[in-house]
Amino acid sequence: MVNFSRSTYILIFILSLTGIWGCGGSSSVSGPGKPGGLVITGPSGENSGQKPGPSGTFKPYKINGTTYHPLAHAGGFVQKGLASWYGKKFHGRKTANGETYNMYAMTAAHKTLPINTWVQVTNMNNGKQIVVRINDRGPFVRGRIIDLSRTGAQKLGVLGPGTAPVKVVALGKHDGGNSKNYTPVDYWKGDFTVQVGAFSIPANAGRYRAKLSARYENAHITTYKDYRGTFYRVRVGKFTQLEDAENFSRKLMGSGVDNAFPVAE
Repeated sequence: MVNFSRSTYILIFILSLTGIWGCGGSSSVSGPGKPGGLVITGPSGENSGQKPGPSGTFKPYKINGTTYHPLAHAGGFVQKGLASWYGKKFHGRKTANGETYNMYAMTAAHKTLPINTWVQVTNMNNGKQIVVRINDRGPFVRGRIIDLSRTGAQKLGVLGPGTAPVKVVALGKHDGGNSKNYTPVDYWKGDFTVQVGAFSIPANAGRYRAKLSARYENAHITTYKDYRGTFYRVRVGKFTQLEDAENFSRKLMGSGVDNAFPVAE
């Protein structure tokens, strides 16, 4: 990935404090590696059973003109795309949550999942599966959705080819302590929709919802509040099977709607 200078990181951090989330591109990384040292201070992510780093990454941040808005929770999150990995070049550098990157640990980078979220990653080519903890941000080139540690990539069969098509599923709630036990959650049945954007200005969300409602059913807005303020999430569709929501999100992406992903409601 691109190796940003210190001044670039400072600029990214400043932009992250003022960035407004819209319908950004679905960017990710090409080739092994990712930008190291991007630390965006703020409250840590959801506790997933391991002690979080000294800082978390809930604040919006901007990379190459695209603003990314980290999710407040990972419930019902499923995503398909390419996985890549990063190794020796970034070993020992700071991750986005302030931890020191260890290429031998079972960790990964994701653009928007809450820091310290545990996810199951399945290699769609060979069926291998691993469980990793998100502690970094990236990748930032369109098409790639997760950047694995070297060990994670090796166990998944991604180390040699460099990339592989994968499915990322957020796991259930961690039971606590240092164990890796999770409370089972049935993500496949329930009430699902597809989120296509989140805005801090309600009028922008309203215009985007109106545009989508001309083509799709159940275009609606949900409101979310946290320490950063109020956000208006634009969502489309209504499903009882996660697989149907996944298929619809791919349809939206194919029609030019970036960052469409299924969520539980």
